[in-house]
Amino acid sequence: MKYYQRLRDLREDHDLTQKEIALLLKTTQPQYVRYETGERELPMHHFMTLATFYNISLDYLSGLVNTPRRPDGTPYSITKKK
Repeated sequence: MKYYQRLRDLREDHDLTQKEIALLLKTTQPQYVRYETGERELPMHHFMTLATFYNISLDYLSGLVNTPRRPDGTPYSITKKK
């Protein structure tokens, strides 16, 4: 799975809007949409902010592993909403 799909899944799992995440990242909602659709690469400092905010490992958020874990190694459950 591409990392940008994970951005969307995590945001939706937390019932947040793109605008709310854009505010967290100190960017605009249209710019965040570009990250979430894969149109633009997400900068590393945003990866770090989101991993901390969602309490999830960077390796999962970036797509290096498929099993979601928290930074301490405990399992993290993602609910995909349809």
